[in-house]
Amino acid sequence: MTHPHPELSPPPPLADGALRLTPLGGLGEVGRNMTVLETRGKLLVVDCGVLFPEDHQPGVDLILPDFSSIADRLDDIIAVVLTHGHEDHIGAVPYLLRLRPDIPLIGSTLTLALIEAKLKEHRIRPYTLTVREGQTEALGPFSAEFVAVNHSIPDALAVMVRTDAGSVLLTGDFKMDQLPLDGRITDLRAFARLGEEGVDLFCVDSTNAEVPGFTMSEREIEPSLDRVFRTAERRIIVASFASHVHRVQMVLDAAARVGRRVAFVGRSMVRNMGIAAELGYLTVPDGVLADVKEIDNLPDAKVVLMCTGSQGEPMAALSRMANNDHQVRVGRGDTVVLASSLIPGNENAVYRVINGLTHLGAKVVHSGNARVHVSGHASAGELLYCYNIVRPKNVMPVHGEHRHLHANADLAVLTGVPRERVVIAEDGVTVDLQDGVARVSGAVPCGYVYVDGSSVGAITDADLKDRRVLGDEGFISVFVAVDSSSGAVVAGPEIHARGVAEESAVFEQVRTQVVQALEQAVAGGTTDVHQLQQVVRRVVGRFASGRLRRRPMIVPVVVSA
Repeated sequence: MTHPHPELSPPPPLADGALRLTPLGGLGEVGRNMTVLETRGKLLVVDCGVLFPEDHQPGVDLILPDFSSIADRLDDIIAVVLTHGHEDHIGAVPYLLRLRPDIPLIGSTLTLALIEAKLKEHRIRPYTLTVREGQTEALGPFSAEFVAVNHSIPDALAVMVRTDAGSVLLTGDFKMDQLPLDGRITDLRAFARLGEEGVDLFCVDSTNAEVPGFTMSEREIEPSLDRVFRTAERRIIVASFASHVHRVQMVLDAAARVGRRVAFVGRSMVRNMGIAAELGYLTVPDGVLADVKEIDNLPDAKVVLMCTGSQGEPMAALSRMANNDHQVRVGRGDTVVLASSLIPGNENAVYRVINGLTHLGAKVVHSGNARVHVSGHASAGELLYCYNIVRPKNVMPVHGEHRHLHANADLAVLTGVPRERVVIAEDGVTVDLQDGVARVSGAVPCGYVYVDGSSVGAITDADLKDRRVLGDEGFISVFVAVDSSSGAVVAGPEIHARGVAEESAVFEQVRTQVVQALEQAVAGGTTDVHQLQQVVRRVVGRFASGRLRRRPMIVPVVVSA
């Protein structure tokens, strides 16, 4: 795997009095957020998340940051700071801790509770330090001050990292909801104070940088949800992220107002909401919550199911319902609410689920036809406010695709940050802060690391290409036995095709061609089995391309008899 800037060489050793940032995920993509800060020989990691696979990555469960650039420096890691509890910020922590289980984890109460539950499944007991807004912790050569920010999950934090080489303010994911459900707003007074102190580098969430104006308050979706809950004829099924506590709170409250019972469906939803309720982040109205086993005994008009699968994930509850492969059977009169936005790259999967549910007779309500979702990220107007409040010396947009990063950079320039002080980086690109100036200094290897079943990092891009070929073009195997002395074909060719819509008789022509090509090759002095297999592959490949207009995977097997 190579880094995204082949023209950049590995960075030089970090100079004395300098601070290096190396994003290992989250730049050029929505997810897999991870940033490594280095100074005086020590490392501080901020977030360690996963990216979910797209259609062109068949069979992949998760995509991790590439730890190879820090694999030989695990003992230098002071801690991992987690800004909030979403999977794209904490999901890869178990895989990092497999390499060194005693790396301390630092985060808020809910964030650490969610990651501890996840680590329990991996049989890892972490060292943790719970922090809250306003708190400052000394971490070797780093000092970290935590600032309250509002997001679509409670207890989110920004972090101000101070070092001898300069200070970096990392927002994490945030927005500026002025009427949040939990009353916890983004602390702009703290941002202003830090701005007065001086922020050398501002790393800002870019996800909504292209969206003009201000992100709506979470409370704005309440009328739409109430309308759905009042008018639904039968069961209501709401799909959301398993960690979206605020959205689940709104569903519980809406259900209570119309006298419905709510059951959580899906292991992650049950686990996360249990944790949130136990810690006081989720308030469950009396008599509303029901076990999924009780649902069959209730009238359909009294039932709400809260499940995962809003992004079309193949194994999530909603996708299985759409495929009629779940204990909950969706039917005519049911209402399904997708209470989330589309993550870029997931559009096709989500629309497949919507079509499947509609075909089964359900009414599907989503952000395209009703206001049932608001974003958890700051729009352009909010970002402008932040730049004007903080007045940073340098800016590095983070968390977003390339279009989001560039849009965010343009906003920074509009507020007076010099263009040359705005760093557009990608995963693996190192940025050094020295003497108050941030500059790109090089790049480290930073490819995708695929989790495929129980394997981590074993699947390569070449393997995925093979899977796509198998899925798109099919498979042809050819078995031939050749007399090693005479070159005569003594058995075969046996040709078996899968995923190729042709009768076996079609391959009679190519059998003759394979025999002729092998005899000619042996007559010409070719005896190596591998070379003879390449002869077979070329012959069958030309036939498939010319006669079938296909490019299937061809697996030739030639044995010497």
